[in-house]
Amino acid sequence: MFQATTILAVKIDDKVAVAGDGQVTFGNNTIIKNSAKKVRRLYEGKVIAGFAGAAADSLTLCEKFEGKLETYQGNLLRAAVELAKEWRTDRVLRRLEALLVVASSDSLLMISGTGEIIEPDDGIAAVGSGAPYALSAARALLRNADLPPGKIAAEALKIASEICVYTNDAIIIEEL
Repeated sequence: MFQATTILAVKIDDKVAVAGDGQVTFGNNTIIKNSAKKVRRLYEGKVIAGFAGAAADSLTLCEKFEGKLETYQGNLLRAAVELAKEWRTDRVLRRLEALLVVASSDSLLMISGTGEIIEPDDGIAAVGSGAPYALSAARALLRNADLPPGKIAAEALKIASEICVYTNDAIIIEEL
């Protein structure tokens, strides 16, 4: 199975950055691609989505989420709730293995296939193989440096790439 790995989002006030590494792996030990784009702008550029997990599943869910955003006129929380409900209950969708991080200038959410929608307390969300490393680094940077979200996300993901074999430093960042 092809796996898209690490996504990190940082939100400070109304500024948000979502960063993804470029690595896609096959199985437990083969790097297939170094420059995958796992972060996308959606809904007229007002929403950013990042995905980790099985590559085809992640892309499918990202497209489904974009459709929900269109249906609910960019209402991030409503679109997330409707996606999570459909993901959890649909016979085909519930087998998809991926996680999404979605963000706007108002909200930052993590969405799972088991119906969870989580808004992090500290404005930092991470999913994928390198998530614990990226999350730890981002929290340390947020607490100890006066940096904008994009810089925190880039530096934290770079640190994660130095520790996690499933994360690389071909980082793509989208900011609002």
